[in-house]
Amino acid sequence: MVSQNPKSYTVSDGDLVLNLQEAEEGGYIVTSPLDPQLITEAETIAEAFAMARDAMESLNDSRIKLFEQLKASEGGAA
Repeated sequence: MVSQNPKSYTVSDGDLVLNLQEAEEGGYIVTSPLDPQLITEAETIAEAFAMARDAMESLNDSRIKLFEQLKASEGGAA
């Protein structure tokens, strides 16, 4: 029998808070209540923290690049 309601957990390592939802195929879908754009997958809880940190770094890099592009386009329009 397949569960219609996957289990979900909120976990923290003292620095990072994550929501883990059991994936149908195994492992977890990982999100953050503090950053709705952070979404990744992991097989274990330890991997969830590592993958979330990697995703956060990528998101922050993208946000910095976008900010720099917006700043440059505003400066060029003046």
